[in-house]
Amino acid sequence: MTQLDFHSEIISFQKSLKSFAYSFTANDDDANDLLQDTYLKAITYKDKFQEKTNLKAWLYTIMRNTFINNYRKAIRANTILDSTDEQYFINVPQNNGFADPSSEFNYKQIESTVEGLDKDYKVPFKMYNDGYKYKEIADDLKLPIGTIKSRIFLARKKLMELLPEYR
Repeated sequence: MTQLDFHSEIISFQKSLKSFAYSFTANDDDANDLLQDTYLKAITYKDKFQEKTNLKAWLYTIMRNTFINNYRKAIRANTILDSTDEQYFINVPQNNGFADPSSEFNYKQIESTVEGLDKDYKVPFKMYNDGYKYKEIADDLKLPIGTIKSRIFLARKKLMELLPEYR
């Protein structure tokens, strides 16, 4: 197989390879990157391909292995290796003590929207958000559990309408 035939053949699988890449990444840009890496490896290791075998399966195997290797590299990159005595750095919180200004703004916006809810919906919603169980909220407010579930659901629904950018 000539080099031109090989390139034409691997390009003919672009649509199915892109779909396969998207099934791994669920992101169009990442799928394109994975497809490009696969093509690069296929061209680089063309001499490893045995003619009269399934080229599409070979490309799929390259893509799958590339994805797995990239995933493992990303996991290792996020791992903190601590060689100090008593593993001091692992036990130190990663928070630097400074709040992200955008998260402060987002929190205030969400909090003010929650505070704007009708009291019948706000109180059960805030209690649930604070970790109370439905039964505990129902007992505390002396309401049926179904009413509590309904009010929390409706509060969420109203918040989704009022805060569409956080959906």
